[in-house]
Amino acid sequence: MRTRGMLLLLLVPALTVGLSAGCERKGEQDDVAVLKLAHGLDVTHPVHKGMVFMAERVKEKSGGKLRIDIYPNEQLGTERECIEQVQLGALAMTKTSTGAMEGFVPQMRVFGLPYLFRDDEHMWKVFNGPLGKELLAAGVPKGLKGLCYYDAGARSFYTRDKKLETPEDLAGMKIRVMQSEMCMKMVSAMGGSPTPIAWGELYTSLQQGVVDGAENNPPSFHTSKHYEICKYYILDEHLRLPDMLLISPKVWEGLSPEHQKVLQQAVDESVVEQRKLWAAAVAEALEVVQQAGVTIIRPDKKPFREAVQAVWAEVEGTEVGELAKRIQAVE
Repeated sequence: MRTRGMLLLLLVPALTVGLSAGCERKGEQDDVAVLKLAHGLDVTHPVHKGMVFMAERVKEKSGGKLRIDIYPNEQLGTERECIEQVQLGALAMTKTSTGAMEGFVPQMRVFGLPYLFRDDEHMWKVFNGPLGKELLAAGVPKGLKGLCYYDAGARSFYTRDKKLETPEDLAGMKIRVMQSEMCMKMVSAMGGSPTPIAWGELYTSLQQGVVDGAENNPPSFHTSKHYEICKYYILDEHLRLPDMLLISPKVWEGLSPEHQKVLQQAVDESVVEQRKLWAAAVAEALEVVQQAGVTIIRPDKKPFREAVQAVWAEVEGTEVGELAKRIQAVE
């Protein structure tokens, strides 16, 4: 019932997007194209702030003729629901983790391979290069056009009351994961029990003991207030899973060439700004959670890398495996 009701609610935004994007006619100076962007993050999150910066730049560059209205905190649906609404044209834009994109664009599974990137520098060389652009465009046939990647840092485990130092310590533990096949395989390979739960429901699930822990980057661990419940944060940094900003190809094509240029320029500028915000947020998050009593553990990553080799073996010889080889070949 929730999905059906949400679809009805989103029909109004769909009409708003369709009409505003299609009303750019010469001689009508009062026309304003309004694009709705929804996502699941808190307003204090650096990715949200990066998108706010993007929206401000769009307004400035377009002279107020193009506007991005942002709806955070799952106001218009969960991460998956927002992706589906973009496909339907009921929502113009959304921000999503590439993990959630796996079910829509199979090539995105490559980002779910644990320890895919050597470091942040390697990751951004890939994102800013031909392969990164190729993957942004991979979803267009599915109604999902990628505009950019946002830094979502490195994901690590956090647990309610059990100290983790090796993959073996995950044995039997229920760990919340995204709706991502690759994330589930990774946790299983380490001996844990992967449990997909919507982000907005995770605080309560941790509180009630539905799961024993989860995995995410430091700013998300902080802004979600999961550190109020989970007292161990294990910086194994198993995934560098980027966020993506998506737009409906139909909405994109409905914009004038000038507004397409304005939007892409603003998006590119927001990537630079968001990376600065991200670095500051990581430092702040680790300091805040530590002061709140969270024990931060920096384990030997070698056993974790070895534990997930089975995940890599599964993609050998597949399209995802070939993409992974191309990524690792980037110098």
